[in-house]
Amino acid sequence: DPGQAAIDRFWATRDVVGRMVGRDDPLVPPTRLMFDGPRGVRAYRDNGREFLAHFRTLGRLRPTEDVLDVGSGIGRKAMPLTGFLASTARYEGFDLNPVGVEWCQEHISSRFPNFRFQRADVYNAHYNLEGAAKASEYVFPFDDASFDFVFLGSVFTHLVPADLDNYVGQIARVLRPGGRMLATFFLLDDETRRLTADGVAFYDFRHHRPGHSIVDPGDPEYAVAYETLDIVETVRGRGLEVDDESIFLGSWAGRRYGLSFQDIVVATKP
Repeated sequence: DPGQAAIDRFWATRDVVGRMVGRDDPLVPPTRLMFDGPRGVRAYRDNGREFLAHFRTLGRLRPTEDVLDVGSGIGRKAMPLTGFLASTARYEGFDLNPVGVEWCQEHISSRFPNFRFQRADVYNAHYNLEGAAKASEYVFPFDDASFDFVFLGSVFTHLVPADLDNYVGQIARVLRPGGRMLATFFLLDDETRRLTADGVAFYDFRHHRPGHSIVDPGDPEYAVAYETLDIVETVRGRGLEVDDESIFLGSWAGRRYGLSFQDIVVATKP
């Protein structure tokens, strides 16, 4: 892809210039490696700080709790946790992208041994076409009831219904009683449809599939949206508690308000 190659060269040049003028931070990945969100040092840090605040206020995360990061990426949300979680707390992260996992192992785990990262070789039509395991059958490599808090940043936005249902089931399995899940989604309702029709939404989920809607039929897992009621039903069906007060709408649909860009759902294991 010539366009993507040009973008990568641009960010590689930015990295070189940053090192030359002393802006290189060993705890921030090179911008050319930032595959999981907006690029740039400030964007990387700001996103991490934003979600640490969400973890604490919405997810009620405490420093002594054990955390699972599903889709740990390039460490965007793990990095601020290194200054929040106690050294006795356990952090585990996994991701499909080996570049992100290796960077996090080298730069985070080497400094914070209670932070561990591993690769999940799971198929995804957007991120990992060579994946060996089906997401609908993947078993998280952790024991039952081993975490207090599980979070997923822009993971369910790339999963089709069977995959999403299995992941919610796995989350319910690894959570301890009283544990919480905090996850982001693209949620559809009458308001999002009206805003999309008005042309103010960032994404237009115009292509409808059984149980979900997508932006691009040529890349069906690039962006996936769900009806709010369907997500509530799925989460409750897997034994987690969720209600209207634990759903926080984002700004992606063009709302003038929004707690984050994507919608956030918090669920609790009884």
